[in-house]
Amino acid sequence: MSLVMNTHYINSDILDFETIAKILKENKKLELSDEAKKKIVKCRNYLDKKLESPKEPIYGINTGFGALYNHTIPKEDLSTLQKNLVMSHACGTGDEVPKDIVKLMLLLKIQSLSYGHSGVQLETVQRLIDLYNQNILPVIYQQGSLGASGDLAPLAHLSLPLIGLGEVYYKGKKQDAALVLKEFNWEPIELKSKAGLALLNGTQFMSAYGVYCCLKVFKLSRLADVIGAISLDAFDGRIEPFHELIQAVRPHKGQIKTAKRIRNLLEGSELINQYKKHIQDPYSFRCIPQVHGASKDSIDYVAYVFRMEINSVTDNPTIFPDEDLIISAGNFHGQPLALAMDNLSIAMAELGNISERRTYQLLSGARNLPPFLVANPGLNSGFMIPHYTAASIVNQNKYLCTPASVDSIESSKGQEDHVSMGANAATKAFKVLENLERILSIELFNTAQALDFRRPVKTSPFLEKFIEGYRRKVSFIENDKIMYKDMQASVEYLREVELALPEEDPDKYQL
Repeated sequence: MSLVMNTHYINSDILDFETIAKILKENKKLELSDEAKKKIVKCRNYLDKKLESPKEPIYGINTGFGALYNHTIPKEDLSTLQKNLVMSHACGTGDEVPKDIVKLMLLLKIQSLSYGHSGVQLETVQRLIDLYNQNILPVIYQQGSLGASGDLAPLAHLSLPLIGLGEVYYKGKKQDAALVLKEFNWEPIELKSKAGLALLNGTQFMSAYGVYCCLKVFKLSRLADVIGAISLDAFDGRIEPFHELIQAVRPHKGQIKTAKRIRNLLEGSELINQYKKHIQDPYSFRCIPQVHGASKDSIDYVAYVFRMEINSVTDNPTIFPDEDLIISAGNFHGQPLALAMDNLSIAMAELGNISERRTYQLLSGARNLPPFLVANPGLNSGFMIPHYTAASIVNQNKYLCTPASVDSIESSKGQEDHVSMGANAATKAFKVLENLERILSIELFNTAQALDFRRPVKTSPFLEKFIEGYRRKVSFIENDKIMYKDMQASVEYLREVELALPEEDPDKYQL
């Protein structure tokens, strides 16, 4: 592959989920377009000229920060001001941010600075690109951001290596950033006026978590439909609740999409078409369109919010060279993201909640399935305890879904008197996402076992192929055995499996 083919050029084009997924999957290098370079340089030159003879203080450029906004800083100290800002704000703590999310933070910070409204030096953005391209990932901590003046603490840790400080991961090893800079013969950057503030003000911590969660949940939402369809067949469920006429008289978009997908997934199933003695199924089967569909609609809203955010300028103050304006405002406030992440947590938790209920039904001994899905219950506990695990995870999701966005703790002597807590909403959503993946994998573990008790009758060709792939990782269980390895293999299967669903819209970055 040529260098050009394996390069993504940062420009004013919309950055969407499909593009980000492609950048990550193909390990593309980043490069600023000529257009982006011109915008960055133009904005920096405008700011330099403005500061030659300032008529009044400009927040964060020749003043202190937060409640110290009324302290004017002499011209000769402006560079020191920015360096002090980065150092003093690197106060993160707790667990480290996963490396995949750190890489996304770099990408999104570069994108935001490329619009030419931040006043950063070109070399600063280029150094961020160098870190990304060389896979030099700053060590960042999950706790510390209020999600209001942007993600100050995490973005300070992201920025420390630019000035030769902090720690990074490079070649699988955590080490001082200064040593890595020396290896590349990179000098620490001397931040000019506004540069440190542009790096720290912004929503890239929240946004990176949001993008990561969206990319993962697009697939998990589709997998919930696939696994739910298998469970419906394994439970000897009915197809009537998925009839298009039912959806037409309550036409929520997600409900219609889900019902249609289940019908398509079960096309050609012998099980779904066989005679049913029972006239109705439990809600966890009968209401899949309504429950999965509601989560889809919420995920669509969340995806909309993050598509907007990652194509926005979110630092402060914002510079408009053409209009000769420098405006101090609040684009760094994370409220849209906080609400979205809390919404996403609830949507994901509900996909897990109904999944656990289907697992419970499959183990109940109903409809000619053996209790706990083993041939000799009593001597064997069978799948009793994997369900306990799912129930435990569902309970954890419930308390993780307490919204962070409804809280606000005043900071900076009252100057920052309303904060979004979006960073906490983001890290909670990440945990709920991981939990959802495990809950769905446990349902698949159970429903594959249940399906084998229906043999020789088959489900649909598509689902048979899906189960065939799964059975190459996880075998039918005759008698009690250690199961945790099979459960982990189930998680790995969900991560690895490629979905080309039998429907009109095969786009994997949509629901």
